[in-house]
Amino acid sequence: MVKSKVLKSAMSLMLTLVAVAVSAQKYPDGIIDKTIAVVGNEMIMISDLEEEAQMMRAYGMMSDKNGRCETLEQMMVSKLFLMQARLDSLTVNNDMVESEMRSRIDRIRQELGGDDEVEKYFGKPLYKLRQEWRASLQEQSLTQQMQSEVASKIPELTPYDVEEYVKKTPQEDLPIVPTKYQMSQICIYPDREAANLAVKERLLAIRERIINGEKFSTLARIYSQDPGSARKGGELGMAPKSIFWPAFSDAAMSLKPGVVSQIVETPDGFHIIEVLEKKGDMFNARHILLKPEYTSEDRTKAFHVLDSLKMELENGAVTFELAARFYSEDPATRTNGGKMADPNTGSSYFEIDQMKPQDYVAIRDLKEGMITDPIESLDNEGRGGNTVYKILRLDKIIPAHTASFTEDYNMLLDQAKQEKSMAAIDEFIDSKIKSTYIIIDPLFKDCVFNRGGWEEKFRK
Repeated sequence: MVKSKVLKSAMSLMLTLVAVAVSAQKYPDGIIDKTIAVVGNEMIMISDLEEEAQMMRAYGMMSDKNGRCETLEQMMVSKLFLMQARLDSLTVNNDMVESEMRSRIDRIRQELGGDDEVEKYFGKPLYKLRQEWRASLQEQSLTQQMQSEVASKIPELTPYDVEEYVKKTPQEDLPIVPTKYQMSQICIYPDREAANLAVKERLLAIRERIINGEKFSTLARIYSQDPGSARKGGELGMAPKSIFWPAFSDAAMSLKPGVVSQIVETPDGFHIIEVLEKKGDMFNARHILLKPEYTSEDRTKAFHVLDSLKMELENGAVTFELAARFYSEDPATRTNGGKMADPNTGSSYFEIDQMKPQDYVAIRDLKEGMITDPIESLDNEGRGGNTVYKILRLDKIIPAHTASFTEDYNMLLDQAKQEKSMAAIDEFIDSKIKSTYIIIDPLFKDCVFNRGGWEEKFRK
């Protein structure tokens, strides 16, 4: 973590202001926006620094007066890479810029509550902010590419290099590999059709009550199974449509304010929606979410089938792989004999925090090759998962251990590459600080920067 001292009173007074970005604006006490650092032919203004701090606050991140020392150093380092990128004629990745632009705008609009609030917060029209952010992201694209160029110049590591890395690294600095589990499963889903029909009937009844005069917000507090919005009467807040499931946002955008939608199905469940306000591609809506609920009869029926399967598997009457292909209703695992894989990484090994809690409780005391009793768990659909009944086989356990060359070569290779890449980047930065024309305003002379060399660059 970068250390920084408390700045002197004049600097503190200025830099703790909730300032908007300006080009030639007076701050209180007559301080005028000015250049605070020059890196080669790149300049950093006070307003640039304040804009970074303001952006951090818009994202809900702390940005105090001490944090500005850290931010200024990061900005100067970025300028070193940007300057070299321009010299090397690197080109902007416009796809990345536009994607990041959409993500940034959507997030800030959601945080602040819409276009009007964004413009009020930053003191500029949205089109102007887009222009400035696009320029900033274009510079960021060049900076990142230059960093990658520097990191990529390290020689390709051989197994000998990795082995030497392990020998030279203190044992306590080598990565710890957590316990990992490899599992297979056979899944049976409850009667979804009947459960879906029942939940739709409940929602239709609630919708009818709203149309007949009862308050949507009151019924949302009572019935909605979305805990985040239920306590607010189902209200979601002004947000861009891109953050919702397409079916939900399409339905909401097609509604007139005050009109209650028909039932909308998403991976989270079934909804009815009332739009409160629409602005461009943003809307504020209330919703009531109900999820299918299953009966004890569904559970009993599924457990009976799974109990019988477990008995046949343990008697050797059928292999787990064949039973999974024939009986399992999970499309993601049935075709490969029930073998489970992490949907995020594709790995067949799971750490504890990557497993469903119900699955871990079922297998934690098993030995390799053992099969659980039937359990009720969740699949990977939607944000919360759908109910599923299953049996699990614990195929393999890899106990927690310090990474070793023979068992964890790829992990050690990645770590050795990372360290060499970081060393190359550090060397590049230190070299550029020494050789580049840099001037820093003495306003920041009390900052304790992370890197050496900056202290020689203050304007006399």
